[in-house]
Amino acid sequence: MIDLYCERIGAGLLAEPVNVITNAAFFVAAWAAWSLARRSNALSTDIHALAALSIMIGVGSGLFHVFAVGWARILDEVPILLFQLWYLWMYTRRIMTLRVRFAAASIAGYMVAAIFCRRFPHLLNGSLVYAPALILMLYLGLYHFLQNKRERFLLLATLGVFLASLTFRSIDDAVCSFVPVGTHFLWHILNGVVLYLSMRALILNRSNQPA
Repeated sequence: MIDLYCERIGAGLLAEPVNVITNAAFFVAAWAAWSLARRSNALSTDIHALAALSIMIGVGSGLFHVFAVGWARILDEVPILLFQLWYLWMYTRRIMTLRVRFAAASIAGYMVAAIFCRRFPHLLNGSLVYAPALILMLYLGLYHFLQNKRERFLLLATLGVFLASLTFRSIDDAVCSFVPVGTHFLWHILNGVVLYLSMRALILNRSNQPA
């Protein structure tokens, strides 16, 4: 059994009920983004893929918090990385209109950074692995703002929400003594908001550049 979170105090399948239930935030994010894309006449394969990955994140995370074993951890972590990579590809191609080789180079650089940060799982309660995502969101947020895209502050606001969610993830173990349920569940809820706002920025600013 992998015991990483404050709420888990035993080996049972229902040992983390709050951490399991709050994964519904990822399903809500997928539905909200899909609904926005439909209303905006922006539904496409890439948007469907992002929404599907959001659902997969919710499923994978839910399974990990239920079973807390190695295979479930893989199902938790892989969809998160795939969402990040697909979003980066779509933003660099659809919004920044970069050429394929430059977008691919961005993906490769992000993968290198993500793999490097995974070498330090003991830091910040395992949250250091999300440092590349934080830096990426800052970069995209500044680009979004400086290029005066629709809802130009949206990605910078998303960065703020992500900072808050990372904080709650990082302090989960430290607050166990006075918050028995921990704070990891807030990571789920706020990350649902992060996924929706990220997809919203993409949906509202799509160009006709082919993927």
